[in-house]
Amino acid sequence: MDLILWRHAEAEVPAPGQDDLLRSLTPKGERQARRMAAWLNHRLAATTRVLVSPALRCRQTAEALGREVRIVPSIAPDAPIAALIEASRWPKSSEPVLICGHQPTLGQLAAHLLAGVDQDWAVKKGAVWWLRWRQRDGEPEVTLHAVQGPDAL
Repeated sequence: MDLILWRHAEAEVPAPGQDDLLRSLTPKGERQARRMAAWLNHRLAATTRVLVSPALRCRQTAEALGREVRIVPSIAPDAPIAALIEASRWPKSSEPVLICGHQPTLGQLAAHLLAGVDQDWAVKKGAVWWLRWRQRDGEPEVTLHAVQGPDAL
């Protein structure tokens, strides 16, 4: 199973009293989302399920893919990693899954799946971490397939 973790692109700084879920992408964030979406669309299988946080900045980031997405309330900001694991059906999904979400949860999930540790790993804004689960010699194995930031494209 492939699990692609995509942190939303750069978003506006919240205004006093603004609902965090309503923050939108900055112009730089829009460029980051388009660049990363182009990179992803050259690599993602047509069957990839795209799961997106209900936050506006995540929805705008994922829109750049031009694919069907599913808004998943349980993966909103500050979601526990268990919610992302459940939503993605890790590691048993028969198709690749892309999650467009937030820090620190994405970094915590990467640390948990790759190293079995509870740590806050940094996933940069707009970046993708591509994880792969497979059986090797009868043992489960998780590998880091790719890490790509939008500003390096």
